[in-house]
Amino acid sequence: MLARTTAAPDVDASVAADALMVARMRLVLSVSALLAVAVDAGDNRLQFPVWLAFSGYILHSLLVYACTRMGRPYFQGKAIHWSDVLWFTLIIFVTDGVQSLFFLFYFFAILTSSFRWGFEEGARVTVASVASFAACGLATSTGGDSPQLLMRTTFLLALGHMIVHWGGSKLGLQRRLALLGDVCQLSNPRFGAGRTVARTMEKTLAFFRASHCILLTRDTSTGNWILRTLRKNDACEHVSVETIGRIAESPLMALAPDHTVLCNRLPWPMNWLCAQSHVFEAGASGWRIEDDEGAQRCAAVIAMLEARAFISAPLPMRLGEGRVFVSSRDGLFNKSDALFLAHLMEQIFPVIETIEVLDRMASEAAATERLKFALDLHDTAVQPYIGLRMGLCALRKKAATDNPLREDLDKLASVADGVIADLRRYAGAVKHSANSPCGLVLPHLHRQAERIKGLYGIEIAITVDGQVQLDDRMTAEVLQLVGEGLNNICKHTQARHGSIRLGCKNGRLQLRIENEACEESFTKFLPRSITERAAALGGRAQVHQCTSGGTAVLVEIPI
Repeated sequence: MLARTTAAPDVDASVAADALMVARMRLVLSVSALLAVAVDAGDNRLQFPVWLAFSGYILHSLLVYACTRMGRPYFQGKAIHWSDVLWFTLIIFVTDGVQSLFFLFYFFAILTSSFRWGFEEGARVTVASVASFAACGLATSTGGDSPQLLMRTTFLLALGHMIVHWGGSKLGLQRRLALLGDVCQLSNPRFGAGRTVARTMEKTLAFFRASHCILLTRDTSTGNWILRTLRKNDACEHVSVETIGRIAESPLMALAPDHTVLCNRLPWPMNWLCAQSHVFEAGASGWRIEDDEGAQRCAAVIAMLEARAFISAPLPMRLGEGRVFVSSRDGLFNKSDALFLAHLMEQIFPVIETIEVLDRMASEAAATERLKFALDLHDTAVQPYIGLRMGLCALRKKAATDNPLREDLDKLASVADGVIADLRRYAGAVKHSANSPCGLVLPHLHRQAERIKGLYGIEIAITVDGQVQLDDRMTAEVLQLVGEGLNNICKHTQARHGSIRLGCKNGRLQLRIENEACEESFTKFLPRSITERAAALGGRAQVHQCTSGGTAVLVEIPI
């Protein structure tokens, strides 16, 4: 059986609402069945086993409905429709067996299982229902009931399979729409093309429940091949990126550039009965079986990936070429999976190329502005401070030895010297480090801390957890957030110590600005400028009191 790309959804509000609706319909069904049996019996008294079975099912339905309304997770799970199968089998057994019309109740369990949990769960319930009805029929029927038993069993199996197929398709479409929505949210120029590609690979790998996701691209301007690999259960930060020169000799590039390929290594004797490799050509009306040469290429790819199955689709790149490979060591793929992979790449890669163009344009513009800024910085900023320092030195010489302002003039001159040194250092860094945007984060933080200490006497500790990879625009935003947070500490508190902690966790940049407890009592507030800036970046800011009594501002931004 081919591996399906449907899975049980998490228990959320929509699932709880569906469970409540199903519980309500189960209660209505149980009561209606008892009324129907009572009306059909007429003046005759119901047999005790029949009365006991239907009354028990009503109590069961009432219990499930009450617990579902109270939000008990167990009564929203898979065990409930399996209990329905057992109750329906008991009802059929105590009524007319093969002749009982209550065999139609099995469709209730098949519907609820397939439309809530997907193809695999619905298929199991269908097989169990058919087996239960057949066993119950064989135990209660006579020789003349065999044709009707066969007919009803076949009808239950055929219609159940159709219901299961449509239920699984419904959940599959929901998951595909959710994936496309997630991928569209990832398409943000702020993250950069590399980050978007890595997150897309992570989402694709999780969606197909595959073992490996491989992305192979070539830039026509440079001719270099770039191989990106992501393994199962790895985060997008662990994407392996390699530059390969002679990629044409690899089996990965032996596939036709415009073909979507599906290959499953089937066990014996299925490998003799069914074709293992199929290809869908762009513009064609359907799939076709690979010829012997194509089958050998697919076998080489499977051997190289050490997989049981793989799907591959071309990348619709305007400025290059490439392919994506999704392989599995355990499950199999179907044609729908391969076509959806191709559709997913058609949706995301034009956006990624646009992000690359925008990022390149922004980087070139930033480099030009940095060079211009470095050339103009000396004349527009450094020279006035030099003049200010010379003026302070002149005033210092004019002041008498007993003038009380001499010490203050010395301090101002020292501050001017520090500003001049910072400006010259910054101008050199801007001029020579335009291509290393992440290298200035930590030095800038330390310079901000030194400035706060020199002007206000506040000690600021800086901690960076792990490796923080930011582009130049995000670096500027982080430095602005830190500056605003430190200014708030200086203006609105009497604290003499503070800290800055920067790190990345679960795909989110976390910035924590904290100050020690002081005489002021903690008042819950929300810094407007920091909150608005974080919201503009797609994140959020919150303030809470630390265990030590201090105040902490936590900013989280998705990267």
